[in-house]
Amino acid sequence: MTRIVETLAEISAQYDALFVDLWGCVHNGVAALPDAVAALQTYRKSGGKVVLVTNAPRPFDSVAKQLDRFGVATDSWDAIATSGDSARSAMFRGTAGRKVWFIGQPHDQNFFEPLELLDDPVDITQVPLEEAEGIICTGPEDPLADPEVMRPQFLYAKQKGLKLLCANPDIVVDRGETREWCAGALAALYTEMGGESLYFGKPHPPIYDLARRRLAALGTAIPDDRILCIGDGVLTDIKGAMGEDIDSLFISGGLAAAETKTDVQPDPNALSGYLQKEMSNPTYTIGFLR
Repeated sequence: MTRIVETLAEISAQYDALFVDLWGCVHNGVAALPDAVAALQTYRKSGGKVVLVTNAPRPFDSVAKQLDRFGVATDSWDAIATSGDSARSAMFRGTAGRKVWFIGQPHDQNFFEPLELLDDPVDITQVPLEEAEGIICTGPEDPLADPEVMRPQFLYAKQKGLKLLCANPDIVVDRGETREWCAGALAALYTEMGGESLYFGKPHPPIYDLARRRLAALGTAIPDDRILCIGDGVLTDIKGAMGEDIDSLFISGGLAAAETKTDVQPDPNALSGYLQKEMSNPTYTIGFLR
């Protein structure tokens, strides 16, 4: 049974590092959440390490620039691990072939920028679906459109036996007050139709391996039992933490604010019902990161 806490400081002394989700926890897709930033700054001042672990389908330096635009202070985090970096590594190893059909928005073209960390990366060329050996999906072209609009193209792709590399397993995010579809919704549809989708972000192991490497690069070896995962997605952040056997702090005021009846804090009965329905068991729950 999850324990409801009032602040991060109430439990943070038990952990030497945090793996922290971004969207819905540290920012709302438009601007920083000041209380969350302050909580992370306080934690770092006490000696803790903060690795931002995000399903953003972009390189970590692009995410860092976005955080700066949103007003997330640079002294609130130490490193960033993105689903985009994990998925790009797989792409440049040829996981989806050399000729790929791209699904995404123009600003996600940096997904195809060279990855210098790999030896002998595969040359990737973007082509029409009819010529493709695989699919790279960073998100819908129109994040407000029903994913079902992709069914005709996906039927053709499935018949060709194409693999879909999903750069962001999230199904939805809230940009301010607007809910948007993510790449995970398209990948789920493709899988439902009988296609093969490949995932590299939360809740799947590759991004946690990357987060551990980013943490180790900070110069301190920290075991999993001294790490706390923080996030607002039970199917991504909390499921991933449970799969890795890492403690977790569920932010109920994010994606599940309505279901958990979260104003400042969640309603205990609503929270319990929601977690039972989703078969999720976070170690702790808080309304908002603070």
